[in-house]
Amino acid sequence: MFAPARRRLAVAVALACCLSMVASVAAVPAGSAQSSADRPNPCAGTVTEPATGTTVVSVQGFEFGEDGGKRPAKLVGVGPSGEIRWVHGMAEKYDVTWGYDVDPLANGNVFVTATLPDERTLVYEFDPRTQERVWSQTFDLADTHDADLIGGGEEILIANMRNYDEETGENDDSLRVYNRTTGEFEWVWRFDDHYDPDQLEENYTDDWTHVNDVDRIGDGLYLASPRNFDQAIVVNRSTDEIAMKLGADGEKDVLNEQHNPDYLESENGTPTILVGDSENDRIAEYELAGDPTDGTDGWNRTWTLDGDLDWPRDADRLPDGDTLVTDSRNHRVAEVTPEGEVVWEVYAPWLIYDAARLQTGEHGGPTAEDLNATGTYEIDGGANLHANESRLTACHRTLENVSGWAEGQAPETTDGATGDDTTEGALAGNGDDGRATDLPESGADVDAGDETTDADNSTGVPGFAPLAALAGLFVALVGIRRRAA
Repeated sequence: MFAPARRRLAVAVALACCLSMVASVAAVPAGSAQSSADRPNPCAGTVTEPATGTTVVSVQGFEFGEDGGKRPAKLVGVGPSGEIRWVHGMAEKYDVTWGYDVDPLANGNVFVTATLPDERTLVYEFDPRTQERVWSQTFDLADTHDADLIGGGEEILIANMRNYDEETGENDDSLRVYNRTTGEFEWVWRFDDHYDPDQLEENYTDDWTHVNDVDRIGDGLYLASPRNFDQAIVVNRSTDEIAMKLGADGEKDVLNEQHNPDYLESENGTPTILVGDSENDRIAEYELAGDPTDGTDGWNRTWTLDGDLDWPRDADRLPDGDTLVTDSRNHRVAEVTPEGEVVWEVYAPWLIYDAARLQTGEHGGPTAEDLNATGTYEIDGGANLHANESRLTACHRTLENVSGWAEGQAPETTDGATGDDTTEGALAGNGDDGRATDLPESGADVDAGDETTDADNSTGVPGFAPLAALAGLFVALVGIRRRAA
């Protein structure tokens, strides 16, 4: 009911911001210096409500189109008003090819999953304040999209794909837990033991499951996303059985090659799954209504966000009831209200994979049922910058010119943490969720430091030509006025 008012507010704020930025650029005399604080930010879209903390965006690194191709993977730290705070160049620093999942830790650090050029998996804990990794681990596992710290930080939960063995004729796609102390996989759950390849549409000898996500949601309960099976499943570690299943292979109207499901519970304890229903170009929320293992009839879809979304691959429910949406092929992250109104939006070309809001945790927040917001809504109120190629290019160049903390930004201003408030690992405290735990020393498999040079940690000016900036702003301004009409 408040959507029209919020749209009018968004238009007014956007117009004011654009006019202010144009004036600030025009006021700079020719040949004079211009600080980054005076430059318009081409990566910020609609911001009518400041975010509640820093948002970390994982950029996979790929541009579609005739002149597209592979681009550097990176992490981007974005402030409450959409300002670029820092850029961590994974490709430059650690030879990362693809950037994937990023999980917030309770100490303000993030846990990163990435792929190296030889397709091995790299995971590490990254401290945004120092712009260095605390420790790292590599695995001889191909193209892992997600790994999580569990077991008090002593274990790593891994979603493992692309494991067909031509010699044995078996596919070893699996969920597995690695013990950092022993250096061994202490638990392995093979999809081949629970699914009949002859009953599935997917090619067993190729990328069979494409399991792209796994999260601990309870004691010994792991929520996984075998994307190619069009399912989100919960595996019970103690029984090795599938305890819940949402979706079914080929039932595209339920889930269609989904990404990053999140587990929620309503106030009355009803299991609920929020998921990026990627090939359906929507975010979907399902509530358990019957047999938890009946993937089609056991669940009711209670909330849907669709409209101008292109391959969304993540959705996190925030504590205030808003949803943080990763709109991958539109190169944006948007915070939307339960009614679909964009209140915060930022762009980070090219091809965003994941996003996380620090200090709020990866999972949680009320369900649509608890919010009294069930139904289908279209995303609305965004700045539509993904339709402006020059603006996306300007944003990309801005991010390319930042290495570490951006000019005018500093660790002392991050979410209450100071530059001296650094740690050697996740803080002790919360048991096996991996977000607030001690990370033990574990020998040769851990790289406790970074082999970087001063150049790796230098800060760059997030600059681009003022004329290009004005051109992007002009197009954005015209788009806003047309939508207002």
